Amino acid sequence: MKAAIVRAAGERPVYGDFAEPTLAPGETRIAVTAAALSPLARSRASGAHYSASGQFPAVVGVDGVGRLDDGRRVYFLLPRAPWGAMAERAVAPAAQIAPLPDGLDDVTAAAIANPGMSSWAAFKERAKLKVGETVLINGATGSAGRVAVQIARHFGAKRVIATGRNPEALRGLAALGADATIALGDDEAALEDRFRAQFAEGIDVVIDYLWGNSAERLLAAAARGLKEGASLRFVQVGSISGPNITLPGAVLRSSAIALMGSGLGSVPRDRLAADIGELLQAAATGGFAIPVRAVPLSEVEQAWSEGESAARIVFTIGAN
Repeated sequence: MKAAIVRAAGERPVYGDFAEPTLAPGETRIAVTAAALSPLARSRASGAHYSASGQFPAVVGVDGVGRLDDGRRVYFLLPRAPWGAMAERAVAPAAQIAPLPDGLDDVTAAAIANPGMSSWAAFKERAKLKVGETVLINGATGSAGRVAVQIARHFGAKRVIATGRNPEALRGLAALGADATIALGDDEAALEDRFRAQFAEGIDVVIDYLWGNSAERLLAAAARGLKEGASLRFVQVGSISGPNITLPGAVLRSSAIALMGSGLGSVPRDRLAADIGELLQAAATGGFAIPVRAVPLSEVEQAWSEGESAARIVFTIGAN
């Protein structure tokens, strides 16, 4: 079968022939129609992500959309290595498959599943967001952050605050539901002051896509700016700005901050699949906006070399 294949860690995938996947007990075969190029897909393909199997050669791709043998349209998550989602066929455990609603096309479903899952699971499974709470999304100008703003509104957030470095992208977040924006700059003291002003008004949940310096400033500002008796659930989702932070112990001792992560491992795979099923149902009726660019899988080498852009690349593989 045709697939996007990476032959060794750090190499760029190539389009070629790969052995058909074999069904194991409890698995289901999917004829794949669309699979998105996400940061997670890139990281696992390189072997750098903590959840990577380390098996090479392998088909890349962490999730996708396709048809079961009986014709039903489904979303599937984390096919068994060395088979990935970017191939004509994939296999996945039945617990990691969710039905697609009729009102959502294959390409849009594939595009929104991974970025939407990152905040849907963070809000629901980890932060347990309540209607009427205030949310700050750190790193809201990327695909996942933009969807997170919309999902926070879907869950009933009273107020949504968004951060980012791109001024034009920040301005566009108001139309998606952001009430306030904070520009991330190099002046650490000024940035912490802006964060503290927001914490003084009340923030219940932070969803962090960046880690690094801005997360340090956020946590320090929360320790100093939270009202007496207030608490904060800080959910770490991504580390675009760096893998590590410096966190003084006093930050956690002096304030009611619950620091947690959300991702593969912190949420069981079957729960992630169920959450994505809910997300896709909501996307079909709620119309979450995400820019998408459809690309034939045969062009994977060129598309893989492109940097991250506002539009999520989705590889089309079969008939949609």
